[in-house]
Amino acid sequence: MSAPVLPTPVQAMVDAINTADTEAFVAAFTPNGFVTDWGTVKSGPDGVRSWAVSDAIGAGARMTVLSSETDGDTTHVRFGWSSRVFNGESDGIFVVEGDKVASFTIPPAH
Repeated sequence: MSAPVLPTPVQAMVDAINTADTEAFVAAFTPNGFVTDWGTVKSGPDGVRSWAVSDAIGAGARMTVLSSETDGDTTHVRFGWSSRVFNGESDGIFVVEGDKVASFTIPPAH
């Protein structure tokens, strides 16, 4: 089974998590980009960096995209996550603007 093909900006964000590169993670987002994690919004470079430090890269995260579907500028993924904060599978929604991620949303599980 081959890995899902992601839009380049989304792949850049995933790669930044998996290589523990906080600067690349922040750089993958637009200047007004944001992360929404179960309703908590972290916006702009400082907010995105804060989330990366507390919940992703700083928590030793690894992200494995299990499936993806892209429609226009929006990509829905199912991903595996392993970190000191959370382990398991989640859904994610990426919105791309140009060559950057405008938003990454992890909706609450139902």
